[in-house]
Amino acid sequence: MSDGTRAERGLLFLLLPAIVIGVLVLTGVTFRTSFQQERLREQSVVEATLSLANERAARLDQLIIDQDAVVAAETDVSDLGKLARTWLAVAARQTPTVRAVLVLDLESPMHEVVAFASRRPGLDDESFRRLLVNRMFFDLDLRPPEDQLRHLHQSYGGQNYLVSYFQRKNEEHRYLVVAWHDVPRIVHDVLPALYPVRDPQSRMNVVDENGAIIFGPPVSGGEFTVGRPFQTTLYKWRVNVSLLAAEELAASAARRRILEMVLVGLSGLVVLAGMVVVVVAAARERKLSALKSDFVANVSHELKTPLSLVRMFAELLQSGRVENDEKRKQYLHIILSESERLSALIENVLDFAKVERGKAGYDFADGSLGEVVARAVEVCRVRAEREQAELELDIEPTLPILRLDERAVEIAIINLVDNALKYAKDSGRIVIGAKARGKDVEVSVTDEGAGIPVEDRKRIFDRFVRGRGTKQVRGSGIGLALVKHIAVAHGGDAWVEPAEGGGSRFVFSLRVGRRVNEESPAKQGESVA
Repeated sequence: MSDGTRAERGLLFLLLPAIVIGVLVLTGVTFRTSFQQERLREQSVVEATLSLANERAARLDQLIIDQDAVVAAETDVSDLGKLARTWLAVAARQTPTVRAVLVLDLESPMHEVVAFASRRPGLDDESFRRLLVNRMFFDLDLRPPEDQLRHLHQSYGGQNYLVSYFQRKNEEHRYLVVAWHDVPRIVHDVLPALYPVRDPQSRMNVVDENGAIIFGPPVSGGEFTVGRPFQTTLYKWRVNVSLLAAEELAASAARRRILEMVLVGLSGLVVLAGMVVVVVAAARERKLSALKSDFVANVSHELKTPLSLVRMFAELLQSGRVENDEKRKQYLHIILSESERLSALIENVLDFAKVERGKAGYDFADGSLGEVVARAVEVCRVRAEREQAELELDIEPTLPILRLDERAVEIAIINLVDNALKYAKDSGRIVIGAKARGKDVEVSVTDEGAGIPVEDRKRIFDRFVRGRGTKQVRGSGIGLALVKHIAVAHGGDAWVEPAEGGGSRFVFSLRVGRRVNEESPAKQGESVA
C-alpha cells in the first residue's frame, strides 16, 4: 500500500468519528436551544397570564374598597342619627354592593348596635345583626392600627358573607363601622360587568376555596392557567385566567418540539447515511482502482506476449536462418495467429472503452441469428483445433428473424468461445447453441470444464472481475462485461449456470422484436452504462 493511500485511509478514519461527534454535538445544541427558547416563551406567557390575573383580581378588590371609602366618608360617629339619611342618599349610585351599614359600640359589654341603615329593610337585616354580634364579631381583627380598613370573607350556615369594617373614635369612645356587602349581587351583577365572558383574548372564572365555580365557564388547568386569590376582599375565592394564545402556544410548542426532534433525527440519519455512502463509495473506488490496475497489468501482458512472438518469428524469418519452407510456413502461421489474437484483444479494449464512455453504438438491422452464430464459430475454429477442442453447433432451425447488430453479436459469441477455450482447457467439446425461449432467443456456450463457484457467478459479468480460479490464466476481465452490455443493448441479459454433467453454460439472450435501442448511440450508452 502506498503512502498516499495510507494517508487517505488514516484521514478517513479520523474524519468519520469527528463527523459523528459533530452531529451529536449539533443535535444536543439544537435540542438545548429549542428547549431554552420554548421555556422563555412559556415564561413570557405565564408572566402575561399572571399579570392579567392580578389585574382582574385587583379590579374587584378596588371596586369594593372604593365603596368602603364612600361608606367611611358618609359615616359620622359624632352624629349617628343621620347615617341612614346621608348614606342612603348615595348608596344606589356609589355603593351598589353594600346592603347595610352597622355601627357597633365597642365599649359596651354586648357590643350593642347603635346605628343601622339598610337599603332593603327586612327580616334578613335582623338575622345578620344577630350573626354579627354573636358569631362574626369574634372573627374580626381588631388589632391596631384601629382605623385600618379590613375585610372578613367567611361562610356561616352555608352562606357566604363579605363585610368591610374599620374603627372610629368620638371623645375616647370607640365604635366599629361594618359594611355588609351583598355577595349574590356581586356574583350576578358586578362580576359579569367587570369580566366579560366572551373575552377574545382569554378565558377566566372565579372559584371558591373548594374549587367550585362561582362565576364563569370551566377553565382547563394546564401549565399556562394561573390562579390568583382576591388579595383583600373576597380572599377565600380565586380568579383563574388562561390566555387563549397560551393554549395555542402549548399546542404549537408540542408540534414544534416533535417537528424539531424529527428533523434533527432525520438530519442525523442523513449524515450517517452519507457517511456510510462515502465509506462504501471509497471502498468501491479503491476496489475499482485495484481492478483497473490489474486490468492494465493483464492487458499489458496480453499485448506483450503476442507482440513478442510476432517480433521473434519475424526476426527469424528476416535473418534467413529458416531451414526449409515448412518451418517458414509454420512461423508465418504463428505470426498470423498471434496477430489475429492481438487484433481481437485491441478490438475488445476499444469496444469496452466506448461502453465506459457511454458512446457504444449499434447498427441494428433484420438478420439471421443462426448465420451470425455460425460465422462466429468459424472464426474460432482454427484456435479450437490448435487447443485440441471440438466446437459443436446446436442451432434451432426455426429461429425468428431478429433486429440485431451482427458484428456486436459475433463479438459476444467469440468472447464466450474464447473464454471457454482459455479457462476450460480440459474440455474436449464446446457446444454453441441458439434456441427460442418465449419472447427471447438464447445463445449459449457450454463447456466441460471445472465450472464456476456459486459466489463468482453473480460478479463474473462485472467489469474487471475475474474468477478466483482464473488467476493463472491471462485475461483482461472485460470480455464478459462486454457480452453483458451487448445483450442488454439487444433487450436481453447475460448469465452463467452449471451445465449438465459438469462444466459451465454461459448464456445471453436477445429480445425478439426489440427496437428500443435503435434511437442513437448516445442513448444506448446512457441506458446501459
